[in-house]
Amino acid sequence: MPDSHHQQAPLAIDLKYKASLIDQQWSPRVVAEMNDYQFKVVRIEGEFIWHSHPETDEAFLVLEGVLRIDLPEGCVYVNPGELYVVPRGVEHRTAAQGEAKLMMIEPRGIVNTGHEGGDLTAANDIWI
Repeated sequence: MPDSHHQQAPLAIDLKYKASLIDQQWSPRVVAEMNDYQFKVVRIEGEFIWHSHPETDEAFLVLEGVLRIDLPEGCVYVNPGELYVVPRGVEHRTAAQGEAKLMMIEPRGIVNTGHEGGDLTAANDIWI
């Protein structure tokens, strides 16, 4: 039997706490991985840019605040504890009036601005 005095017990990930550690909005930070997928937390406020991800769906789980996802056919409001999946290739823009904290689930290596690029493109694979 291993010596339990030298092992740290596994800890659950406190998503709201992790999001509160991020010093900049629109800067997703990785908190966990599962297979080839990353779980990222992010703080947002205002509007992002229209973009799409031709290679993958993208999931948004709201932790705090209200997320608005603009889609070609209208917008959807996602409240705390709710989840919305943007299908691959669908043009979308995330936004929040006041700050929102989200968890995003997407494959490793996905660029937050899709193929649009620009000033809001965040560095990838930064863990918090």
